[in-house]
Amino acid sequence: MKAPSPSPTLDAGPVPRFLAVDFFCGAGGTTRGLIDAGGYVIAGIDKDARCKQTFSDNNINSTIDEAHARFLNYDVFPRSAAYPSGQRDELVREIEGLLSFYKKRSPETPLLFAICAPCQPFTRLSRKQLSEKRQQGRERDSGLLVEAAKYVEHFKPEMILSENVASIKDPKYGGVWEDFRNHLEAIGYATGSKVVCTSKFGIAQFRKRSILIAVRRELVREERFADLLGSELLVPENDPDSLMVSVAQAIGHLPSVKAGETHPEVPNHRTRTLSDTNLKRLASAKPGESNAYMETTEFGNLTLECHRKVNDRLGGRCFTDVYTRMHPNRPSPTITTKCHSISNGRFGHYDVGQVRGISLREAAALQSFPDDYVFHPIGQIEPIARMIGNAVPPKLARYFAGYLAASVEAVTKSESPSHG
Repeated sequence: MKAPSPSPTLDAGPVPRFLAVDFFCGAGGTTRGLIDAGGYVIAGIDKDARCKQTFSDNNINSTIDEAHARFLNYDVFPRSAAYPSGQRDELVREIEGLLSFYKKRSPETPLLFAICAPCQPFTRLSRKQLSEKRQQGRERDSGLLVEAAKYVEHFKPEMILSENVASIKDPKYGGVWEDFRNHLEAIGYATGSKVVCTSKFGIAQFRKRSILIAVRRELVREERFADLLGSELLVPENDPDSLMVSVAQAIGHLPSVKAGETHPEVPNHRTRTLSDTNLKRLASAKPGESNAYMETTEFGNLTLECHRKVNDRLGGRCFTDVYTRMHPNRPSPTITTKCHSISNGRFGHYDVGQVRGISLREAAALQSFPDDYVFHPIGQIEPIARMIGNAVPPKLARYFAGYLAASVEAVTKSESPSHG
């Protein structure tokens, strides 16, 4: 690749705590967290070009040259006859050129690889619901961590941060999480892994996630080991400097909007339209309660026929969170790619004066994105909801990036590996 053109202020800017490359960057939740932790994100990598504008526009580094984080539109897999879309060789050359450029300007700054692979292969969605093409894609994506480990082995970053769904450790997914961890340990990294809840990190959301951190073994500060033998890294279960944040605290400042309305001044403050029946359902719902209310509303029994049949067959209530409102004084449920739809979870606004689901802006706030983080294409709902639901909460990435940076002994020029 052609090296970036030096900026007149390149050497005058502040020194970052670390340099970073964000694999599978999506809309940039991890990258925003890395920048907020004092890092310099050289590039984010994703094969989905639809994320480019959102990623690049919102992630401006505050150190070195204060440039926008680059978006590299590459497929991490190698090219083969069976998979001609692979671009690993081209991507390796691109990363080598960038690392060579920035390492010369900040030779004693450690390098962090963020590897937060797409979580869809490790969720409950039945493969029977997918087309053959999507099944093949999911199967290939389940090998993304294996491929990412090869980039780690090639570049040998000082630190690695990986985040995924809590269920990734389930044996039914083939042990990919442990295989990734074992691979890192085999090439010289100390690792630690734990399932954490984002609500314990100042994020207004109950969202359980698997966290894996790794540091080159010879650079780990002793106090970061979980035992005297130095066999495992400590992984914090909470941020001691953060308080629990409620839904009302996170989104209560945003102006009222109606169902199907877009606020003219607040970016992405847009809600999905509701049918007359759903408006009646949500008008009858009380914050934080189940959907048992639907049986006795002033409009009659509004329970879905399919739910009635399931409830009768099982002798109890199922799907109790759909068509319900969030509790204002608790963190929200997990924000998913369907967070705009009240038929897909407890996604109704807590304010009974607002008969609607949460807006895209509110979903982003519950994921800990700042209000000025604008998602594109701004006039659409589904693509943006997908970006928001799939994102790593920036505050979670910020905390663990900072924790990793404080876990590494000073890197001297002689210790720093060559990058291209």
